[in-house]
Amino acid sequence: MKLEAYAWTDPGPVRDNNEDAFHLDEDAGLFIVADGMGGHAAGEVASRLAVETLREMLSGDELDPDETRLDRQVGDPGDLLRERLRYAMNQASARIRREAVANPSWSGMGTTAAVLLVEGGQAHVAHVGDSRVYLLRDGRLSRLTRDHTVVQQEIDAGRLTPEMARRVTHRNYLTQSVGYHGPVEPDTTTRNLEVGDIYILCSDGVTDPLDDPRIAELGNEADAPDLAERLVRDAIAAGGEDNITAVVVRVVDDK
Repeated sequence: MKLEAYAWTDPGPVRDNNEDAFHLDEDAGLFIVADGMGGHAAGEVASRLAVETLREMLSGDELDPDETRLDRQVGDPGDLLRERLRYAMNQASARIRREAVANPSWSGMGTTAAVLLVEGGQAHVAHVGDSRVYLLRDGRLSRLTRDHTVVQQEIDAGRLTPEMARRVTHRNYLTQSVGYHGPVEPDTTTRNLEVGDIYILCSDGVTDPLDDPRIAELGNEADAPDLAERLVRDAIAAGGEDNITAVVVRVVDDK
């Protein structure tokens, strides 16, 4: 199996700058979407630093497993890889905080981060914040991430329905972010790869105006090379005003 990746980003119809950042590396199997926050262009800085740090930590074998919090031999390689993802997220968070201290105009900056790392025939996902990762398999869409937001907590507690949550004004208040919130605990999950799988990484600029059924519909309508652009353009058409980014990764047979 091999990977084909496509991306599209747009600042949206309201903002002049784009605080989203993304990374594609088909050979390394590494794909990232980050959505920055903070004034005076700090959001752009935070998302860029997160992408740079995650890429440095996760591309190749630069990370020494002894530097993680694993203190024993791990039998499952997936456990080690997911710990590498956690460690890399925290390295990115620490780097952003150091830059914010050194540059007071960037104080308070942070970013979401959604990561897909493909290795050993498996897709490993990690995320912090409300950028999401989806899997489209055999025409069915599955959300692989759960938003780190106050609204998601209220949904989990039964105080809001998902439909109500789409209408509240505080739906993007984060409970975790890379940088601003200091040490983070990313959620991680692993899926075995199957030929035909399509993974979608996107910022909330996509998911605020487009609900999951619409994303699934677009995923089944559009060819993979066109899907990222379709998601962004449909988000704008549906009233999206934020920065908007989508990355699409397709698993294909390499025979």
